[in-house]
Amino acid sequence: MMRKLLSIVFWFPLMVAAQDEMRIQQAENYIFEGNEAFDALNGVEAEKNYRRAAATGTKTDIARFNMGATLQQDNFVDEALRAYADVTKTTKERPNKHRTFHNIGNALMQIKDYKGAVEAYKNALRNNPNDDETRYNYALAKKMLEDEKQDQDQNDNQDNQDNQDQQNDQNQDQEGENDKEQEGDNQQDKKDESGDEGENEKDEKESDKNDEQDQQGNNEKEQQPPQANPAQLSPQQVQNLLDAMNNEEKKVQDKVNAKKAKAVGTKSKKDW
Repeated sequence: MMRKLLSIVFWFPLMVAAQDEMRIQQAENYIFEGNEAFDALNGVEAEKNYRRAAATGTKTDIARFNMGATLQQDNFVDEALRAYADVTKTTKERPNKHRTFHNIGNALMQIKDYKGAVEAYKNALRNNPNDDETRYNYALAKKMLEDEKQDQDQNDNQDNQDNQDQQNDQNQDQEGENDKEQEGDNQQDKKDESGDEGENEKDEKESDKNDEQDQQGNNEKEQQPPQANPAQLSPQQVQNLLDAMNNEEKKVQDKVNAKKAKAVGTKSKKDW
């Protein structure tokens, strides 16, 4: 019994090794078929085979890298970047890291993410500083990023200038409106002043007329004898006034009587 158990334990690693060899061979076959489809520009078939290879659990870095390259070739950039990101998390070899970051930089250049591409090429050069193609792509990405920044600054300046021009136009329009309002106010003020002058002239004429009438009335009052106000006379003054009037009336009557007597005395003819 012990001998049988030992035999089983002894043969188990050999069986595992045989299964691993089978999966590796299977993965390599899928990768080979995927490469054939890739070269034939059959992206769908190539991607299918690379996914099968990754599913075996072996050669996953190669399978995922090639799948990313296939997706990138067919312009599925986001999916390609996810495949490359998986490779950077699992691969340990510097050459594989260099190639993966290099392709990430190329994919980001496709979508004009120049800042991300610069960082990707930097990581690629950290793993292989002597690759001329990566160094060229890095320099190109930096130049594109600088141009983009310059264009952005120019656009910002242009936007600021446009905003300033628009603000100036609005200010000029407002000044024009203010000038019109001021001109209207000035014209209204002139009308009001003209109206006030007319009213003043009218008031002055009426005042002069009233003054003339008042002056004329005063002159007439000055020419008329003053009249005593009975309410202001004492009883003695009233009596004196009556006596004086009676005396005057008596004198007048005496004169009338004297004239009548004289006329009677001089009559020489008889009346018929």
